[in-house]
Parts: sequence; C-alpha cells; structure tokens
Amino acid sequence: MATFTDNFLSQQRLLVLAPHSDDETAGAGGLMARVKQAGGEVYVMVASTGNLDHFDGKDGKLISQNIRGEELSNAMKVLGVDDHEILYEDDGVHLALEMLPRRELVDQIERKARLSMEKTRPTMVVLPAASFNQDHEAMFKAGITACRPHLAALKAFQYYVLIADAPQLSWSVPPGFKPNFYVDITGECLEKKLQAYACHQSQQRPDPSQGGVEALRLLAENRGREISVQAAEAFDCYRFVI
Repeated sequence: MATFTDNFLSQQRLLVLAPHSDDETAGAGGLMARVKQAGGEVYVMVASTGNLDHFDGKDGKLISQNIRGEELSNAMKVLGVDDHEILYEDDGVHLALEMLPRRELVDQIERKARLSMEKTRPTMVVLPAASFNQDHEAMFKAGITACRPHLAALKAFQYYVLIADAPQLSWSVPPGFKPNFYVDITGECLEKKLQAYACHQSQQRPDPSQGGVEALRLLAENRGREISVQAAEAFDCYRFVI
C-alpha cells in the first residue's frame, strides 16, 4: 500500500486553489507535504490578500497586505512547494471575490494567471468548500467551473478534483461537508502542516478558537480516527479518473 501511495503521489502535479493566504495550508498542507515527500510537484494559487482590520481587533492594528504576503511565502517555504502566486493584491478585491464576474476568476484559474491550469497542467486540484464564507463560495464555484469535463486533447484535464476540509465547516451550508477521500498525514507531514500554518501569525487565534494551530491538530487527529490512523486530512472527492 505504501509503495502504491508513494508512486501515485510522485506522479501528481497538485494545484491548490485558496481564497486567502492561510486557507491553502489549513485545507491541504498535509497533502502538499505528502506530494513533495513523494517527489511530485505542488503549486498554490491564492485569490487575494489585502489590508485588513480584523473584526476582533487583533493586536489593535491593521494587518497589511505585505504581512499576509510574507506569511504566505514563509509557509510555502516550510512546505517546499514549487511555486505560489496571489492573483489580487488590493483592498478592492480582498474579501469581495463574489463581486468579481465569475468569468474573470475562471479565466485567471484556467489560463491567465502565472500558475493557471493551462500553464501548470495539474493532474490534481484542491478547491475550498462552498460555505457561509462568500469568498470561499466564489472560489469554489470558479474552480469547479474551471474543472468542468472536456477533451484532454484540447485543454488541460484534472484527473482528481478534491474539496478541502476546514475547522469552520462545522458551521456550514446544508448538506455540509461529507468527506470520502482521506490522506494519512501522521508524523512529519502533520508537523510540517502545523509549522506552515504557524507562519500565518496574523491569523492565529488563542484556544479554543477554530483559527489556531491547535484546532488544526485536533481536526487532523479526529479525521485520523475516522480511518484508524493518528492524523489525516479529509476531502470530498468530486472526480477520480484512472
């Protein structure tokens, strides 16, 4: 089983689509670490960053776009990804992805962005789950549109389409998150995920908040128990073609 898994992951070009910096690591940091450990390729596309005055007044100051960008870069170094990019780096788009024409966001994902599907030609794609968060829903809808079925001879085809888990999905739109695809991240891959998430310092919240490293650890351990391992990431698999 280990040989099959390693061989499978070594052949993947993984593209993780995230609404904001930190979502990529929360949802798929362990999978990214597993793919890199096996010898595959990993790319990350974050939709937006911008200056943000947190609702809870964290640190009593504005969290700048530059800080979010630096945190993302540090997290990506920990995970060893091949490349990453941010599509929109301004306040007008940040936290307002639903205001963009969906076609514009789809075009970025499909072919316009530096790490678009046509350029990176991913075999595996991870999308955020649709939820009460409007930016997550906008990125999910644009991403699932970009992954629509077509002839592989005409356009980059994604053989595996996964929807990522997240702590906040406990408060979600019906029918809720229903995982059917698990990745064992016991040991080193879990620690890398948590170390990478800790790089997003401006987004950390104290226990027992969902927005903290410990929340991700507990979620991974809970998902692990669902498949009888110590830690796992769970996904809703929309497509799996072999």
